[in-house]
Amino acid sequence: MRRPIYFVLLLLCCITKIDLYANRITVNAKIDSTIIRIGSQARLYFNVTQLKNQHVVLPVFSDSIKGGLEIVEMPKSDTTSTPDGLIQVSQSYVVTAFEDSLLYIPSFPFVENGDTVWSNALSLKVIQPFKIDTSSNVIADIKPLFDPKFDWDLFYRICFVLFVLQLIIFVGYMLYRKYWRHSLVVNDDSQPKQAPHIIALNQLDLIKQDKLWQKGRSKEFHTELTDVIRQYIEGVFKINSLEMTSDEILEHLKALKFEKKAVYSSLLQILQLADLVKFAKWDALPEEHELSLINAYLFVNQTKIEDVRPLDEQLMEQSEDKA
Repeated sequence: MRRPIYFVLLLLCCITKIDLYANRITVNAKIDSTIIRIGSQARLYFNVTQLKNQHVVLPVFSDSIKGGLEIVEMPKSDTTSTPDGLIQVSQSYVVTAFEDSLLYIPSFPFVENGDTVWSNALSLKVIQPFKIDTSSNVIADIKPLFDPKFDWDLFYRICFVLFVLQLIIFVGYMLYRKYWRHSLVVNDDSQPKQAPHIIALNQLDLIKQDKLWQKGRSKEFHTELTDVIRQYIEGVFKINSLEMTSDEILEHLKALKFEKKAVYSSLLQILQLADLVKFAKWDALPEEHELSLINAYLFVNQTKIEDVRPLDEQLMEQSEDKA
């Protein structure tokens, strides 16, 4: 007789436990700080513990939460599992307030299958740390202006970088002067030294054969052409033309303007067009490139100095021929 009664009681306990377990849902509200300054931020949490198969409807807020809180950041949700087989859904809001008062955050409903569970109420103290002079109409900053200290480390680093850049530029310029600009001149002491016009004409022949302007290398063409002319001028007229600008060269040779006007005009055309192509990115016509090359030949041939031998050498050569 007792066994059926025990069995019935055990069955009722199991059913009651299953029903209570099935409706198990808890809500806990918390805030990470109970006191904030006006305009500062805090994070408000709603933690819901429930079964995995339960669907709990959480309260929805737009841009503020009842109680005087302004929402700064939209909610973030996170779900974790608990050791007893439940899940915990955490929803957090970043909030702020702009009123110096004690704010009361009321309870909020959480609905699951027609049943409602309310969160616990909270409070938040908002304080104004600065005294406000209400008699003045002048708008003042909430915080004083920050005057940063001079960053000497950054200053030294910038100076070091500038020094290194200047050193690189200087070394590059010296290498450019020593090797690249003089690359057209063959410096071989083992061979007899040739006259400046012979060297220049040979170099002009090489430039003529290359026809760099027809290959889209106009700047390189005019650089090589003016280097040949500059070195020829230095060898014939004994002026440091390699270190001069085009205007300085023309100023030193202005006597040609009156003695050999066509020669001076040829040199003027060569230097001016080269400066436009090299520095102003001038897109010259093919006829202009060819004209510069023709004028270069003209300038060399019209200003060259023939190698005149001494009279005694000529007489000696004539006597040897008669013998």
